[in-house]
Formats: sequence, structure tokens, C-alpha cells
Amino acid sequence: AAGSPAALAVGPAAPLDGYLGSGPARRVVVLVICGVVAGSGWWLLDRRRRRVAIADAIAADDPRLPVTTTLVHVVLQVVTVALGSPLGREVAPREASATFASWFCERVGLTRDERRLLIACAAGAGLAAVYDVPLGGALFTLEVLLSTVDRGAVVAALAPSVVAASIPWVVLGDASQYRVPAWPVDASLIAWSVVVGPLLGLVAKGFRALGGAAEKAARLVDRRGALLALAVFAAIGALSVPLPQILGNGRVPAQLAFDGALFASAALTLLVVKGLVVMAALRAGAHGGLLTPALSCGALLAVALGAAWSAWWPGPAPGAYALVGATAFLSTSMAMPLTAIVLVFELTRVSHDFVVPIVCAVGGSVATGTWSKRALERRRPVP
Repeated sequence: AAGSPAALAVGPAAPLDGYLGSGPARRVVVLVICGVVAGSGWWLLDRRRRRVAIADAIAADDPRLPVTTTLVHVVLQVVTVALGSPLGREVAPREASATFASWFCERVGLTRDERRLLIACAAGAGLAAVYDVPLGGALFTLEVLLSTVDRGAVVAALAPSVVAASIPWVVLGDASQYRVPAWPVDASLIAWSVVVGPLLGLVAKGFRALGGAAEKAARLVDRRGALLALAVFAAIGALSVPLPQILGNGRVPAQLAFDGALFASAALTLLVVKGLVVMAALRAGAHGGLLTPALSCGALLAVALGAAWSAWWPGPAPGAYALVGATAFLSTSMAMPLTAIVLVFELTRVSHDFVVPIVCAVGGSVATGTWSKRALERRRPVP
């Protein structure tokens, strides 16, 4: 697992094959192009048109998404992620689906509540389709976008998510996003989940806060933001020469963690660099998802924590710690504990035996994240 990047690749379908086959010079050039597209594309878009987030559209008195603006925003995300942006690819299909739903609602004259429901369900269906997670897409709609468990909303969320996830099976097949072996679940893993859950929650809360601050700062820049994006993505390209694992939405480092192909030191190195490039991309004005980057950061952190724990109380393979840690980190960083649990089970199709350690870790993570949030709120001066 140590040594050159190629030594981190495991199996015939090793996740690093595509990056290593491109060559260092090509990676740098492509990331420079990505910086040009990100910087100029979003600067021009924001200069001329106002974008509306899905959550803002759902909460508005007149729920709607601007069709042209949002679709251009979607295309920019797809292109930059394809060029190696470290952000996730799940926001683009959510916004595209929600935009078409918004356009349809305007044509048929639905009520405000009906439009809110349809836009939210379409967004969840977009997530379900891109990652083959029908239940996860429905839960995302209910837990994150609508914050309800109303019976009608549950049915409305499930139907489009199941259909959306089923259609890609015809072309791509019904394959899981991540490969994981059949790890055993023992007392060591469960105890580790209870102990490290709160720590994962604190780090995940910091990840969420930094991401929000980076996005807010990016909205305050002028045309110089295009030059900043070029510089940031050029730097990411340079970092990808020794560490090609940092490119893309985070699937590669997460898969390496699940494969047990990383020493603790390598995992910590990737965690720091991956976290930095994600925040830098957000600060430079790029857009994309944080779901898979958060998943990978949680998996990498858990590899290091699992290695330290195993030296004291030997447990299962490092990948088992990575899976549990990734779920706990994702649940707090994205503020969606139920969705995170279901997503990880659907993304990996791991044994249901992992329900116990995952729930223990997620419970500790969410509790600590909530406590830290309230502690900060109490310290803020009253205006």
C-alpha cells in the first residue's frame, strides 16, 4: 500500500487506472483548462443572471427555478467535474431534474404546495439516478428538502426515485458504486464506533463550516475570481502529479480506503490534501456536490483512527472502519443522518450486520455536531 501511487491500486478494476494512464503533464494541462472554464464560466453567469438554489426555490412563495440559468449552471458543473474538479457530481442531476419539474409546473398551473413537492421529488430522483440509490434519493427529498414524513410526501418521493434509479440499469447495469468485501462485525468495531463517533462529528462539523465559509467568500469576489480559479486549479493539477488520488469527486480515495490499500500515514496525507483542494475549489468559485468528497474524507480519517485503535484492540480489516467512519462523517457534514445511513448501504451494498456499528457512530457524530452548534450559538453576542 505504500510507495508510488500505482501501489495503491487494487484489483483489475483499480480506481487509479484512469488517472495514472493520463500522465502527469496531461493532468496539469486539463486542470488548467478546468480553471479557465470554472472561473470564466461562473463569473459570466453570475454577472448576467441570478441563480436560485433548490432549497431556496422550495421555500419561496413562488417556487420556481430559472430554466436557462440553472441549465447553464448544470453544464458548467458537469464539464468541470469531468475535467477533474475535486467536487461531487450529484448536484448537477438534482438541479437539472428540479429545473424540468419547475418548468412543467409552470405549464400545468399547479398550486404552490404541489410545485414545492414536485420540485423536491425531482431533485431527489436526480440523486437516485446518478448514484443508483432509490431509497437514498427519496429520503434526501423527505429529510433534507421537505423535512417531513407525511404519508403523501413519502409516496410522492419514492415513486420518482425508484423510476429514476431503474432507468440507468438498462444501459449501465445494476452495479454498486463501491466494492466492499464481506467484513465481520465484532465487539472491537462496535466499541470503536461508539468512541470515535463524537470525534468524527466534530471534524465533520468543521468541514461543513469551512465549506460554507468558502462558498460565502466566493460570492464576494469580482472578475478577479476568474484568475483565482485559474490559479487554484493549476495548483490542484500540480498536486495531482504526486497525488492523483485527489482528483475527481472522491470516489478513488474512498475506494482505496474500503480496499484497505492505505497506511494510516497515507490516509492522513490524502485527507488533508483532499480537504484543502475541496475548500480551495469552493473558494475559487467552482460549484459541485460535497456528498462524495465528505464520504471520502470520513473514510480516510477513519482509516487512521482505526489503525490506532487496532494497535490496542485488534478488530476487522481497515476497510470496515473506513465504511463506518465515512457514514458518520457524511451524516453530520451534510446534516442528513437517516439519508447518510441508507445512502452508504445502497452505494456499497454492505451486509446489514453493519447497522449496529454504523448507527452507533452516526448517533455519536450527530449528537456532537448538534452540541457544538448550540455551544457556538450560545457564545455569539446578542445584537
